[in-house]
Amino acid sequence: MSSRKKILFIGGSLNQTTMMHQIAQALPEHDCFFSGFYADGLARWLAGRGMLDKTILGGKHLKGTIEYFSENKLPVDHRGEAHDYDLVLIGTDTIVPRNILGKKVILVQEGMMVPEDWRYRLVRHFGLPRYFANTSTTGLSHCYVRFCVASEGFRELFAAKGIDPEKIAVTGIPNFDHAAQYLDNDFPHHNYVLAATSALRESWNYENRLAYLKKVVRIAEGRPIIFKLHPNERLERATREIERIAPGNLIYSSGNTNHMIANCDALVTKFSTVLMVALALDKPVYSDLSQEELVKLKPIQNGGTSALRIADICREYL
Repeated sequence: MSSRKKILFIGGSLNQTTMMHQIAQALPEHDCFFSGFYADGLARWLAGRGMLDKTILGGKHLKGTIEYFSENKLPVDHRGEAHDYDLVLIGTDTIVPRNILGKKVILVQEGMMVPEDWRYRLVRHFGLPRYFANTSTTGLSHCYVRFCVASEGFRELFAAKGIDPEKIAVTGIPNFDHAAQYLDNDFPHHNYVLAATSALRESWNYENRLAYLKKVVRIAEGRPIIFKLHPNERLERATREIERIAPGNLIYSSGNTNHMIANCDALVTKFSTVLMVALALDKPVYSDLSQEELVKLKPIQNGGTSALRIADICREYL
């Protein structure tokens, strides 16, 4: 029998997709295939009609993933239907496709989790679909053999949710394990407060945006502010609100956020994954999380070797 095994890597956001690619590159002795994120049943029906274009099931996220596969000439098996896979890697388990249930699955943490709120409690109490509470339910499918996370603090966080600590491996995660590389950049601005906004309202969640903007102005204390808008935000509305509360400051709807973080004096956000880069670079961070929590969640920095560590875990199960 051939020693080569077949592995399916399921992407999602560009962050998740690039993580999966890095891990696959560390497994050259096996046959690696890639798929955009997919679902079954009602979610598949809604995605097919463009009703979930603000999620990783469609819209910019799915388009970006497909383009990434094409640009990097990666072998694609959409929905993982072409082969019987020996191992599957996923970046989220808030939805788990039916055709990977019962297979060996490795879950890789994608970034920050949405804090637990009333939706999380409803999901836990009534057994509602995990996606109802967004990423706060990450790990609760228990469908995986290992869960690779960014730090010991995240291991404690997930264990507190009821996830078996023996399944959790502190490997670090690609894209957030070598933040020092972002210090070498050509972003032209320095010495500013960076305000990274969220797309909570676009995903049917509440946010008091005006209160957030006033908080940014208060923290800046007269320093220049750069606003980096979430790619899923309604650009016109967000810009109009900023001009009302903090006129005359720079607003970016695109660009390398990691480079913006590297050059800033402080970051103000809610609980976005951008927190992880700022924490790794020891930037002052203002968010909805306490400083004690932030210190715990700082991702380990291993010089960009997390993909190699996760690949070794893959080999254990092959």
